[in-house]
Amino acid sequence: MNRIEITSYSALLIIYAFFCYLMTEITMQYIPIDTDVAFLRIKQEYIIMKHYSAAFFTHVFTSIFVLIAGFTQFSRYIRTRHYWIHKYSGRLYVYVTLFLAAPSGLIIGIYANGGLPSRIAFCLLGILWFSFTLIAMLRLKQKQIIKHQQWMLRSFALAMSAITLRAWKYIIVAMFQPPPMDVYRIVAWLGWVLNLVLVEIYIHSYFSNK
Repeated sequence: MNRIEITSYSALLIIYAFFCYLMTEITMQYIPIDTDVAFLRIKQEYIIMKHYSAAFFTHVFTSIFVLIAGFTQFSRYIRTRHYWIHKYSGRLYVYVTLFLAAPSGLIIGIYANGGLPSRIAFCLLGILWFSFTLIAMLRLKQKQIIKHQQWMLRSFALAMSAITLRAWKYIIVAMFQPPPMDVYRIVAWLGWVLNLVLVEIYIHSYFSNK
């Protein structure tokens, strides 16, 4: 890893750490368990349902670990110098996504604000996130390393929607100030579809000669 790569990765790490810190602050609002705070104040009709409540808190409390573990997977330095970090953080990412974060996200998506367009967006996000992560794990077991890397990139692009959705929300509100539900419908799709488009462009350009 040359100096430019180290500098670039360090800069990305600092930026990403900042956003993870913001996500952690959001998570901490619900500790100890509180059903009348932040986002849940507009979900009172659903939070009383046990399956929604369980899904919501599972998603909130596990997604931050997914974001932290996932970022370590794309450092060549960690893969070559500290493979054990890559290995065990990768397992954490996969297992938490498959068994906790993605399924709970799908359940929450069924009750998303913004009506049918938003619900389709979030449910599709949950299904694709689960599917991409599962495929990535299976490709690794089959020793198809390049395919494994590509599917992990797609999976993490969807995991990043937790950050990009909120970023787009702030940008759209600041620039256009549309009605709240219109914002929700837009970011429900924009928060992950653009991520997926960008990562597909990256995969095509980076892996084309491999």
